[in-house]
Formats: sequence, C-alpha cells, structure tokens
Amino acid sequence: MSMTEASIPSPTGAGEAEAIIKTCINCGCCNSGCPTFDLLGDELDSPRGRINLIKEMMKEDGAPDAETVLHIDRCLSCNSCLTSCPSDVDYMHLVDFARSHIEKTYRRPILDRMLRAMLAAILPDPDRFRLALAVARPFRGLAPVVSSIPGFKPYAALLAATPKKRLSRSDEIEAGVFAPDEAKKRVLIPSGCVQRVLDPEINRSAIRVLNAAGVAVTLPDDDNCCGALVLHLGKEAAAKEQARRNVDAWYPHVECGLDAIVITTSGCGTTIKDYGHLLADDPAYREKAAAVAGIARDISEFLTEIELPEPVIKPGLKVAYHAACSLQHGQKVLNPPRKLLLKAGFKLARPKDEHLCCGSAGTYSILQPDISIQLRDRKVANLEELGADVIAAGNIGCIDHIAGGAQLPVLHTVQLLDWSYTGRKPAALA
Repeated sequence: MSMTEASIPSPTGAGEAEAIIKTCINCGCCNSGCPTFDLLGDELDSPRGRINLIKEMMKEDGAPDAETVLHIDRCLSCNSCLTSCPSDVDYMHLVDFARSHIEKTYRRPILDRMLRAMLAAILPDPDRFRLALAVARPFRGLAPVVSSIPGFKPYAALLAATPKKRLSRSDEIEAGVFAPDEAKKRVLIPSGCVQRVLDPEINRSAIRVLNAAGVAVTLPDDDNCCGALVLHLGKEAAAKEQARRNVDAWYPHVECGLDAIVITTSGCGTTIKDYGHLLADDPAYREKAAAVAGIARDISEFLTEIELPEPVIKPGLKVAYHAACSLQHGQKVLNPPRKLLLKAGFKLARPKDEHLCCGSAGTYSILQPDISIQLRDRKVANLEELGADVIAAGNIGCIDHIAGGAQLPVLHTVQLLDWSYTGRKPAALA
C-alpha cells in the first residue's frame, strides 16, 4: 500500500500555519462550540481569539508573551471548532504548531516546566506510570493541602486523580494473537499506555466482542504510546519518534493484509489517523505512516462495518452516552457507537450540550484543573439528569475524568457490547 508523494500532506510548519490562518474569515461561528469561551466569556479563549494570537506570535517570530501562552494553554484541543467552522479552518494542526513553537521559544516557570517534563516522561511509559501511581497513592489524601500551596494546584490535581486501588502489571493483557475458531478478518489493537494500566478490561472486552464476530486480534508487544500526550504538550519531536516506533511495529502487519488497526481509545485514534500528516516530512516513513493511518478505525467504526452476531442478551438498561470530543469532532465518528448500543439492546439517552468537552483532554485536567473541573461537573450534571443506569464513552480519559464526579458507573461502550454479545456483565454493574 502506498500513496503518491503529492497526495501526502506536509507537516504543520510556519508556511502551512500561515495558510491555515488565511482561511479564517473571522466569522466567530467557532465561538459557539468552544467550551472555554462558553465558560469564561473571553474572546481570547475562543478559537478565533487564539488564531489572532497565533498570527501575532508568528509576526514577532520569537518567544510569545505570557498572555499568549496562557490562552493557548487553555485550549482543550477538543476540536469542536472543526465541527462548527464554515470555512474548514484546520485549527487542530494550527494549535499543534503554536504549542510546538511555544515549547521551543518560551521559558515557562520552573514548576510548570517540571510538571510538563514529568508528564511527558511518565504517562507514555506503562511501567513508569504504574510505578508513579504506586508512589502517589499513599499521598492521595493530601491533595487539598497541596492545592492550597501557590503554584502547586496542578500537582494536587495529579494526586487527586490517582486511583484508590492498586494497579498491578499482572492485571494487564499479555501480547499475543486472540483468534476464534474460524477467523473472517484480522485486526491489530494497539497495546497503548494509560488505558493499558488504568483499565485493561476495555481491551479484553474488545477482543471478546471481535472474536464473537469472527475477527482475529493481534495485540503487539513492540509498540508504544501513540504520541498524542507529548504532541499536545508541544513536544513534536517526541511525538514523531513514538509514531515511528508504532509504524515499525504495525506496518509489517499491514503488508500482510491486515484488515484494520482497531483503536479503543478515541484520543489515540485521532492522532493515529493523522500519522500521514505527522510524518509527512520523513521520506523513510511518510508512505508507511499514511498506510497505517488509512486503515485505522475506532472500535465502534469497525464493528459497524462488519456483520455482528445476534446478541446473547439484551440488557435493556438506559445508557447516557457521552460523545468523546476526539471521536465526534476529531474523527467525525458520530452515529456508530449509538447504533451499536441500540442494536445490542440498550436504551439510549443523549445529554444536552453533548458537543461540549468534559474537561479531560489528555493532560488538560492536570494542567488546567479549575477549568477542567467546571467542565466535568457540568457534563456530569447533564448526563445524570437523564435518569440513566450507566454512562458510556469511548475514551479512557473521559471515562476516568467523568467517573471522578459521577454517582453512576462509567464504562467504555465496548464493555456494554461485551455484555450483550458474550454475556459477561461488567463488574461495575454487578
């Protein structure tokens, strides 16, 4: 599988950033869908305002001022503006360019630098992440005290987000091939990083549902984090290196006729589907990266593209479905999860303002805890007022974040499908 050089987009550099800015007609339609503008009411915390800040930053061609950094840092990268923009402004790549420029030219306060370096070093590495959680767990109760220390509120958010239960390497899924007796298709599920540690049951459910549909699943042992976490921290070089490692791990399977790379974390899916752009300036990887991106599918997308068996049980529970921003705005995957839940025998309820972010957004809940909690609490209120039995979402960040403020159990969509198609009821609903 290959792409012609002309069909591969170039990575976002200054030239492309300038071209993106020129497509903006300053109409302000993006403001209506922006969570931070909706919450704060500041034009500089809207996509239009940030585009103007980036434009001025590029004119100066040096380190931006603190105010510019503040407002760009407040962007969730939820991509809601992509959905509401009539001019198709490529804001996603523009804000990535801005973050990379800030990372290269702006010197942050020491506590901020330390935190960002720690997040970039720990979160993409499952072993480091697991160890960090074990170290932080005994101090979880100190989060309110730490929060009162000037400059330490993000560190307090990190402590507060630490799971109460101990997470063990033995709970995670070992790499291998999981195949039904007669396989009709063959897919690969990335082993991942954060989700792999926090909730390995999600991929177990995905494997069981896929096997029930006659799909063989490979879980590799030589891939790594998709690169989204470091990319949104402005660390473009690290994101590219992680992407190259994944291309090396997955492309041989693509060459052997892999039907899809099935992704169970929509935040990862948005980045993996963009590998062709991220590595477009790398002659050794651009075609392979584009091929990998071309067969990447969210689990809900893939399951709607194949023939599923009849459910073994139709639970009939009412599900409040949270549409993760990375899925509905970043990937434009809207109806597949809803159709799957209905077909599996669940009743579906959709909250008001479902286009607005829950506030998770990768590391955003740590770096911008005040805004994040306000968005989460509003999202939880909208979901719980539906009178549902359970909340479903397609992204581990959303699931973990919403669960921190919700009374209802919060599960991945595929865990509910696992119940319907294999009869395994999720432990949270037992």
